[in-house]
Amino acid sequence: MGDVPRRWVPAAYAASGVRAVRVALVGAAGFYLFLYGFGSSVAATYALFSAVALAGLSRIPGTGPQRAATVLRLVPVCWLLVVVGTYLSVRTWSAVAGMLVIGFALAFAAVGGPGPAGAGPGLQLLYILPSFPPYDPDSLGVRLIGTTVGLALLILAERYLFPEPAPPSYRELAARAAATAADCARELAEPPYSLSPPSAERARADGTGLRSLKVPEADRPAGPGVRDRALTHTGLAARTLLSRLSALHGPPDGTSEVLGGVARLAERTAADLRARPGGRTARGTGSGSGDPYGELAAARARLAGRPAGPAAPAVLRRDAAALEVADAALTMATAASLAVGGRTAADRVRPGRFWYARTPAPLLWWHRIRGHAGRRSVFFQNAVRIGLALAAARLIAGLDTLPHGFWAMLATLSLTRTTVGETWGTIRVALAGTFAGALFTAALLTLVGPHTAVYAVILPVWMLFAFTVGPVRGVGWAQGLFTVLVAMVFAQLAPATWRLAGVRMLDVLIGSLIGGVFGLLAWPRGAHDELGRAAAGLLRRAAEIVVATSASVASGASGGVRTDAAGGGPGYRSLRHALIMAESAYAQFQSEPARFGAAEPRPPGPDWQAALMAGHHTLWGSDRLTAPPGVPALDPDPAEGLAGLGDRVAGRMLLVSAHLDPGGDTPGVPAPPRDPAYRGFAAEPPGAPRRYYAAVSWLDSLMTDLERVTAPEGGPR
Repeated sequence: MGDVPRRWVPAAYAASGVRAVRVALVGAAGFYLFLYGFGSSVAATYALFSAVALAGLSRIPGTGPQRAATVLRLVPVCWLLVVVGTYLSVRTWSAVAGMLVIGFALAFAAVGGPGPAGAGPGLQLLYILPSFPPYDPDSLGVRLIGTTVGLALLILAERYLFPEPAPPSYRELAARAAATAADCARELAEPPYSLSPPSAERARADGTGLRSLKVPEADRPAGPGVRDRALTHTGLAARTLLSRLSALHGPPDGTSEVLGGVARLAERTAADLRARPGGRTARGTGSGSGDPYGELAAARARLAGRPAGPAAPAVLRRDAAALEVADAALTMATAASLAVGGRTAADRVRPGRFWYARTPAPLLWWHRIRGHAGRRSVFFQNAVRIGLALAAARLIAGLDTLPHGFWAMLATLSLTRTTVGETWGTIRVALAGTFAGALFTAALLTLVGPHTAVYAVILPVWMLFAFTVGPVRGVGWAQGLFTVLVAMVFAQLAPATWRLAGVRMLDVLIGSLIGGVFGLLAWPRGAHDELGRAAAGLLRRAAEIVVATSASVASGASGGVRTDAAGGGPGYRSLRHALIMAESAYAQFQSEPARFGAAEPRPPGPDWQAALMAGHHTLWGSDRLTAPPGVPALDPDPAEGLAGLGDRVAGRMLLVSAHLDPGGDTPGVPAPPRDPAYRGFAAEPPGAPRRYYAAVSWLDSLMTDLERVTAPEGGPR
């Protein structure tokens, strides 16, 4: 379709149409069952809005079975919200306080990943519904019955109606990347000792497929638990391994043992990732034929400890590149063992890189919450805005006895966007749509009058139309169509006239103004910008470590960033903290739901995962290369060359960081590609030892990571 906007393409209505059928069937079935079957308007209302909340207003990601499982886990939460909302509605002040606290908590729960983030708006609606008068705790049982039936019907519909093909999970994508790495390692060990074009393209495609942009929201490992964090690190290490293998070429000489070990370990890692959780993984503790991790670790140690002797520089260079490959494979296997085995595999993992392995789950949740409990977090900003806006709407509705104040709060919830510009832009469009819907509603109520049978016939068809067209055409259409829908619902619950349309218009106007005013309190810029700041800070810290490590290798000093088992040393802790914050921002970026009514998918941007790879690789390489006490300094020529390369890589990191998070006076120039005429990384100073080539290989790999960060889509990934 070329440049045709998504909202004009008929195929764009397919997904929303399928979801609309589920909402219409479930909502109408529960509503009619209780209203006309049992004569209970209260249960009918709760059954209908339970379906609308979690299938219409929410954007729970995933396939039907995944969404059904998410809704099933949320059933106790929904019960709690109905109970608390019912009892707190006894007084205006208690209802306002509850709206502030619970509104904030439900919005802030998005730190838990894409699932909670997508379900948040629907859960807000289920709390808003019982928080309005009449205060009737005696009807709580009926309310819970209606809610339960509505949710049960929704779970069944999501699970069995219109089954969707399940995309490969992130574990499967990581397993494919590991299997590709095994094939590449075997190919590199045989003539002509380089990857064929099909193998190189497969490695590029499998590596790029692990980017969050390529992974469905429900399958992104963005949660705070051990398995999700480890799976994220598995993907990072798998991309690193494929990148290092693609750059390896030349006769294997003494690296055949390492390449064979990489192939066996990567193959075992792929099998582990495809196995059920809890099984034995490749990250073993012993040695021998059954321990591919131990075999590769031993082969790597033998290669690293081999004296340089009279070896040619090309051999030393390939040995250094093979060590990079081995490190990536070992890291991938360790992360995969945690992703599969969870905390049961933590006793075999050295702390430092995998700091979260032995951390209890509540502390990991606390770490995630604490990391976002500040004004720089988009989750925190949105939670503050939504909590304050809903509390203000509830206060106005309670003090001024606003008719159908529920609608005002629903407008406040649905029209508060991630950014201030989006909020005010959305309000203008929504008010226009609501005005058109109000005019249509007034005409409908005037023509049909009290004949509820007409509304009963039209309602399911209108629900199908509204939930098909609204999400595709945008918030203006959605608000207009929803205005007519709720009028049809309330016309069946109680006699209604054309004045109901005016009340709806007034409520949406008040709710929109409240959402816009409170949107100014946080000035949120979206998760993309927060991730840019965090990634830029990470690269600035990494630049310091690169300079210090290069100087340490050149001078033989031990005052760089060497770490012990617990991690530490000058600069290391700061870089690790910056890396953790960048990973947290990346998880936030992955969890941010797609905008309601967005005409186009999120455009490709920087390769954020490559920025994290550069941060991890800086830590790993620094830990491995920093010279211990007693190691002599390099000769003047290698020392000068290595220091210059370190400065060059650090400068590149600063340039990329400015590209990711430009300041007010930063030139808006994209980071240029690597200069092909520069031969510093290919230099062969006379008498340069093995550790010189190891450091050069590390710096060259970092430059490759940095190229990926800013490379255009389809470029050198």
